[in-house]
Amino acid sequence: MTTATIHSYVPKNAKQRPEMPIRHMDFQFDGKQLDDTFFRNTELASAYFEALSIFLTFGEDLVIDTARHHRQFVKDPELKRLVTALIGQEAIHSKMHNEFNDVLAQHRFPVGLYRFLADKVFEHGFKKLPNRMQLSLMAGIEHFTAVLAEYMMKHEDIFYESFDEKQRALWMWHMLEESEHKDVAYDVFQELSGDYALRMQGFALAAFTIVFLIPVAASLIPIMRKPRNLLSPRYWKDVQRSLAVMVGPKDGVYGSTIKHILDYTRRDFHPSDHDTSAYLEYYKEKLLNPKTGLLAPYLTKEFVPGKRA
Repeated sequence: MTTATIHSYVPKNAKQRPEMPIRHMDFQFDGKQLDDTFFRNTELASAYFEALSIFLTFGEDLVIDTARHHRQFVKDPELKRLVTALIGQEAIHSKMHNEFNDVLAQHRFPVGLYRFLADKVFEHGFKKLPNRMQLSLMAGIEHFTAVLAEYMMKHEDIFYESFDEKQRALWMWHMLEESEHKDVAYDVFQELSGDYALRMQGFALAAFTIVFLIPVAASLIPIMRKPRNLLSPRYWKDVQRSLAVMVGPKDGVYGSTIKHILDYTRRDFHPSDHDTSAYLEYYKEKLLNPKTGLLAPYLTKEFVPGKRA
């Protein structure tokens, strides 16, 4: 076995986890309908999420490979079943975001270049780390996606500032499922390791990727797509507004969630400390209602993995 020694661990919310269906989606993205200022009608802040979409596919593949490797060592049968569901959800996320990224490429986004760079970072960097470090990194990545999902759940209006319904559906579906499985990777890490120092190392690597590497990549997108932006007063006003909506202390994506992000550094932290159960119920009805749900036209199949021996 290549992980740390297994110790006795009881998940904090073992009896309160939401069910985690694997939902197959077919958004049929159309390049003609793409809104490249989807997030708050901004160019630069929207570019962050477009860069995130590209890098996410590699992060999700890392989560899939890491979860698949460590599933064999998980003793809790219910947690093992949820690891299977996590793998399934992340696989569909990767597939759908790759399809969306192909549409971004039609609009002069540097998708090919960023896929190349992300491949170098993940395939020749993160995936070369020891298994125990990859396990910690997986938990760290899932913490950041959980923070982002909770932020989006609390700011539903953001999704409706754009006419791009399919992009809205993509991000809201992703938001829902990241919240559904937000504690699985953490519980696997705690059951198989529980090493606080190692958990902090994975957190640092995840933070480097999400709050440094991806923002740097995003900052270049508007200039690469439209070199004239360098000399455009309108664009530099957009930069100011984008920074406010991303890092502003009141309701910025990361400015207003810094306490949640750093909460991960508590020794007794658990993802369920941030209760999103009411939001999950609200959004499941809003998104998945067969007659009125936003996701209903795009949902092709749904199933819940059975328990594994």
